[in-house]
Amino acid sequence: MSKVTYKRLGDYIRPVDVRNRGLKVHLSQGICNAKYFQNPKQVADNPETHKVVRTGQFAYNRATTRNGEKISIALREGPDCTVSSAYQVFEVVDENLLNPKYLMMWFKRPEFDRLAIYYSHGSAHEFFEWEAMCDVMFPIPSITRQREIVSEYETLTRRIRLNNQMIQHLEATAQALYRKTFVDNIDKENLPEGWRMGTLSEVANCFDYKRRPLAAYDRLGMEKKYPYYGAASLMDYVDNYIFDGTYILMGEDGTVINEDNTPVIQYVSGKFWVNNHAHILKGINGFDENLLYLILKHSKVNEYVTGGVQAKINQENMMSISVLIPTSGIVSEIKTYLSPIFDSIQIGKQENEKLTELQSLLLAKMGR
Repeated sequence: MSKVTYKRLGDYIRPVDVRNRGLKVHLSQGICNAKYFQNPKQVADNPETHKVVRTGQFAYNRATTRNGEKISIALREGPDCTVSSAYQVFEVVDENLLNPKYLMMWFKRPEFDRLAIYYSHGSAHEFFEWEAMCDVMFPIPSITRQREIVSEYETLTRRIRLNNQMIQHLEATAQALYRKTFVDNIDKENLPEGWRMGTLSEVANCFDYKRRPLAAYDRLGMEKKYPYYGAASLMDYVDNYIFDGTYILMGEDGTVINEDNTPVIQYVSGKFWVNNHAHILKGINGFDENLLYLILKHSKVNEYVTGGVQAKINQENMMSISVLIPTSGIVSEIKTYLSPIFDSIQIGKQENEKLTELQSLLLAKMGR
């Protein structure tokens, strides 16, 4: 990418302040620090005071305190919505000079997050104010080059989306096979010959003793290439790992149960770090991680939860979760069907990791 001149952002954007008078816009949204619109954490008491965000406009949460060292900002590409009156809404003045999607790519750079945090001010709470946003200096190549960069990025995004759709379809297929074998037309009071009810401890080993909080490692900040998982999701990337292989992670505390009373679980493979909020499991006695994942996906765990204010599934309770154990022949047969499905899922996930890396490289080159 050829070297470009840095310009003051405030010369290309302008604030917008349209309130939802008469409640003409019914969709209320918030913005997460992953930089996309989502359902708000709480419903507004007075939605008429909320700000309207039109398609093609930006909005961001001025508050940066306790936000994961990131600023919550997003470009509205869906239908018009409303956001909190505390948010700042703005738009590009002339799209023939600055492409909004190009600008959103700039906002996705970690360098922008660090800059926004640095220029946030306040006592009890810090805010990245509109004036500071306007003073941001960023590179603006020709509009033709901007559109080329956006096109490259969106090509990668589309490929990731297609892979995710394929992964969802494959997982649905795997779950259908599992339900046909272990759920549909199965009477637990009259099981087929050789089948019995057991516990999770009979089909899985627990490796919680190996997990460590991130604070236990003091060399972070170097080459971040290993996934760092929490109870429910990928948290970050770090430069060391604890586990190497395929495991099932199950949430231990906090939001550990889905609405249908199944546990929050993750299927992970490779080298990774896990914090103290996830149980770590591997299959045993003929049960592999593919089958273990599906077993937990269909397990109701509300009766195994303890605690009042904060729900918790401790290791002892988790290992006592009821599990249907068929004959070894049935286990081998279902594993034969599941193996190529999960292999394809892993290939799709690995390709997405590479595509995401390419996106990151493209974002990094914007400042050169």
